[in-house]
Amino acid sequence: MVKARTAPDLWLIVSIVSLLAIGIVMVYSAGSVLAFHDYGDSYYFVKRQLLFAVLGLAAMFFTMNVDYNVWRSYAKIGLIACFALLVVVLIPGIGDVRGGARSWLGIGSFGIQPSEFMKLAMIVFLAKLLSDGQARITSFATGLLPALSIMGLAFGMIMLQPDLGTGTVMVGASLLLIFTSGASMKHLMSLALVGLAGFVALVAAAPYRLARITAFLNPWEDPLGAGYQSIQSLYAIGPGGLVGLGLGASRQKYSYVPEPQTDFIFSILAEELGFIGGLTVLLLFLLLVWRGMRIALTAPDTFGSLLAVGIVGIVAIQVIINIGVVIGMMPVTGITLPLISYGGSSLTLMLTALGILLNISRFAR
Repeated sequence: MVKARTAPDLWLIVSIVSLLAIGIVMVYSAGSVLAFHDYGDSYYFVKRQLLFAVLGLAAMFFTMNVDYNVWRSYAKIGLIACFALLVVVLIPGIGDVRGGARSWLGIGSFGIQPSEFMKLAMIVFLAKLLSDGQARITSFATGLLPALSIMGLAFGMIMLQPDLGTGTVMVGASLLLIFTSGASMKHLMSLALVGLAGFVALVAAAPYRLARITAFLNPWEDPLGAGYQSIQSLYAIGPGGLVGLGLGASRQKYSYVPEPQTDFIFSILAEELGFIGGLTVLLLFLLLVWRGMRIALTAPDTFGSLLAVGIVGIVAIQVIINIGVVIGMMPVTGITLPLISYGGSSLTLMLTALGILLNISRFAR
């Protein structure tokens, strides 16, 4: 048994707390106008964000102090529970439709998003599966296929909602974990070609997805329709300049940028805090990813290493997609910015996962 260190990774804690603090400030600044318009309370979003931040920090403190090997024992149970939730959320009258997707369970304005739970459950399960059978990972039939089958089933159920953004993050983090475990590059390259063809088919099957691709390539072709979000986001970033217009001084949050407190919060941050503010956030994410990968490299066992890679992968992929969408480099996908964007399920689960990463750091060599 490897003895735990007395303290988790300090720099990782600094990056998490800093990003969370910036997020709370920006949720208020970016969402105050919409909150007052829709709920008559400028503090509506930030009060809820603070509540979930407290719950998330409590969960992070708990997982930070629980031996990460405990989750190996609950990996299968957790995955089955998340599959059950994905089935329940699809039942009309039980699952709530928000943003065009039946992906929420809850009462009134409070709810959970089962697909967010699935991201973490999948990473824990795959870390266990691949660490237990690492010698078989180079075999497609006995090593790679079981992992891909489970991941594909979860992705298919998430797409029934449909929620392409969350499904993409789960698949991306899972494939990163599979690659790290030592899977054959020949197998992975073949799967990449199949996946690309499947992605093209998914996009072509739904007109709104095809419209988003078209808008990404040329948003000015439909400035009041599919290209509206991208254009308004760039209108926010441009005037920010080096130091920004000042905290709270955004003009685009006045009903121009849709949902400025969630998917496009970074564009409001860049408008108010400028290039310096945006760069600071990106550097904090780089610090988080760097410390996370360092933890993965120094973890005492394969399970801990793969689990750390998966958690860091979720964060990194969400950041890349969100920032890519905001600056017009990727199609709009509906992905939030970790620790920054408004959201209860995503924030709580992210802090819970980062708590597990912090616990792994306590055992690092």
